[in-house]
Amino acid sequence: MSHKSPLKTRTERLRNMLLRGLIAVLLALPYRWRVPICGWVMAYIIAPLAGYDKRVRENLALILPDLPEAEVKRMMRAVPRNVGRTLIEIYSGAEFVARATAEPLTGDGLAALDAAHAAGRPVILVTGHFGNYDASRAALIARGYRVGALYRPMGEAAFNDHYVKAISRIGTPVFPRGRAGLGDMVRFLRSGGMLGLLIDQHIGHGVPLAFFGHPAMTALSAAELALKYDALVVPTYAVRRPGGLDFDIIIEAPIPHGSAAEMTQALNDSLERLVRKHLDQWFWIHRRWK
Repeated sequence: MSHKSPLKTRTERLRNMLLRGLIAVLLALPYRWRVPICGWVMAYIIAPLAGYDKRVRENLALILPDLPEAEVKRMMRAVPRNVGRTLIEIYSGAEFVARATAEPLTGDGLAALDAAHAAGRPVILVTGHFGNYDASRAALIARGYRVGALYRPMGEAAFNDHYVKAISRIGTPVFPRGRAGLGDMVRFLRSGGMLGLLIDQHIGHGVPLAFFGHPAMTALSAAELALKYDALVVPTYAVRRPGGLDFDIIIEAPIPHGSAAEMTQALNDSLERLVRKHLDQWFWIHRRWK
């Protein structure tokens, strides 16, 4: 069993206090101001200090080595700007939900999703850290679907507590990844629920699948759950519109059942196609290719 050093614990507590203070100040502002302001703070203050600039540059050098330097520099600001907007939106509760549900859903998977809902068939909704990944969950709940979400617990307990409260205001149930949430998640899925998953972070126990032409350790859990419980697998995305406050919610056609690896590769390919169209809306700050 590993223990954190006192210095690391104090650092995490300080970071949590500062972040909670920033969120509290921003939530006192009108929504149309707080979202771009949080984006600016993340892009121009937090990102350089946290090393996000370096990570964006390194990821782009690996994946898109021919990208012009001017575009790389633009991405170093635009990517954390989207991350900052996403952060404060998630904490904005009903105001964010109103924006996420303002436009009708689009995409080739809507009819299949409606049919699964009517039949009580489980659905795995798969997305990535793109646009604002919680906007699609909010929009689907507003349509009358029973949508739960699997989340990755934060390393710092105090931050995790208020983060879980924030995502719960968008919709429930939410399940922590790992043993703690497994039983409830499976029961929800077997009852005909729709479960939202993100698949685009490095998973050490995953398998190396292609993402932008490079091997990326990817969890097979979405496909494995679908095969075990005969669930539909549907890629869903929320594309941020140019104004920065609204979204296009896209429901793609279901991924055909096959092997877990084949299905997961198809999900990677789906996300990659969308990221290539909206390069600065994916979280290039993640260590996706280790």
